[in-house]
Amino acid sequence: MRKIVVVSHPSDWHLQIPGVEIVSVKAYLTDPLYHDLRNVRIFNLSRNYWYQSAGYYVSLLAEARGHKVIPSVTTIQDLKSNTIVRALSDDLDDLIQQKLSKIKADRFTLSIYFGKNLTARYDELSQKIYGLFRAPLLRAQFIFQQKWVLQSVTPLSMKEIPKTHLSYIQLFAEQYFNKKRYIDSQPFKANFDLAILVNPDEVSPPSDKKALQQFVEAGERMGFEVDLITKADYEHLAEYDALLIRETTAVNHHTYRFARTALAEGVAVLDDPISILRCSNKVYLAEALEKANIPTPKTVIVHKENRDTFAQLIGFPIVLKKPDSSFSQGVMKVHNTDELEKALDQLLEDSDLVIAQEFLPTTFDWRIGMLDKKPIFACKYYMAKDHWQIYDWSKDKNQDGPSETLSLEEVPKAILDLAIKSSSLIGTGLYGVDIKESEGRVYVIEINDNPNIDAGEEDRVAGLALYETIMTRLRRDIEKTMPPL
Repeated sequence: MRKIVVVSHPSDWHLQIPGVEIVSVKAYLTDPLYHDLRNVRIFNLSRNYWYQSAGYYVSLLAEARGHKVIPSVTTIQDLKSNTIVRALSDDLDDLIQQKLSKIKADRFTLSIYFGKNLTARYDELSQKIYGLFRAPLLRAQFIFQQKWVLQSVTPLSMKEIPKTHLSYIQLFAEQYFNKKRYIDSQPFKANFDLAILVNPDEVSPPSDKKALQQFVEAGERMGFEVDLITKADYEHLAEYDALLIRETTAVNHHTYRFARTALAEGVAVLDDPISILRCSNKVYLAEALEKANIPTPKTVIVHKENRDTFAQLIGFPIVLKKPDSSFSQGVMKVHNTDELEKALDQLLEDSDLVIAQEFLPTTFDWRIGMLDKKPIFACKYYMAKDHWQIYDWSKDKNQDGPSETLSLEEVPKAILDLAIKSSSLIGTGLYGVDIKESEGRVYVIEINDNPNIDAGEEDRVAGLALYETIMTRLRRDIEKTMPPL
């Protein structure tokens, strides 16, 4: 992928980086040559990014042209607000206190050059701040008010850098521009860069190692250069064209932060943060499904005021769910009033609201995989042995029941129609709709973002085509944002 550094004046750039083109702000904004370029990364090192300045328009027009740009307009806007700077840096508080603990003054300035600092002690902090505010050159100002606080982060231009720092910046820039993500290491020229977010330590990830390899190979066939990344790679997210999340998601979690940042930076993402937000909260799902007249088991949103009366509306046994539960965790079945009281005492400590549902005994649950409001796979998940759920987390090693994958033609029309209608309430992302059949009727149990796709399970019928369908969607999302040739 072509790399272009845009500077206010070519004389501002004192470095020699192979493979990097230097272009003036004026040329990038006015020369038609740069309007129609594709597969380009723009590194905006203008002297300033003030609103409606030439530097601001470099990032704005780069996004309009479908170019990947650092910093993005979103980052430029974030840097203007000290309130946003402080809010986004809250997660760094422990690291800030640790790294600045030996400083005796009440103010400290940290210069961040391509994600690094001249002093190795501050490298980790520099990388984290760069991850939040992706601009090549930054200055972070800290003040001490009972503890260290990040007061502001402002962009730097090459003109502001002391000459004594240039030899260090040459090294940092070489490392920055020549990372693996910028190199065509495949035997063909990849058109786009794809990151797949995984957690190697996750006990029950949404895709096993063989399925992840299938995603990688499908991505390469679709013209992606693919990297498996972890939460430690957050600062590099904006340097990719697409993100596929294959780690269990949650709102109060780095997976949501990755999705939110991807959306803000124009990175195509599955699943998007809105889908994570909606699917992760069963209170939202209960309300949305009821409003759309979609059949579900009898459901009540429980709180302190109705905890003593709701049971008569449902009848025992009752299934209780934490609002943010997933993969059958945080879900309890109670058979009488004593069990109900103990369970509610526990659940209402963590959340003001709890979901209570009628228990519908079945031997299996349907799972319909959805993408773009269309079914892409269908499975029957049978209950774990001697258990009422498909996962039995009480075992030393979680035991799940057997599964059966069917062609879409084998699935009853009522099941598919219900999956399409209910998932459309969430969006057009990648979802798994769980449905029960009981006494001739069908009910939506829940809708999951980031559904399981394991080798030999969900792909048993569609095979490699399942992975290619998902990669096609990501590529299409990228191409939608690109200007026509």
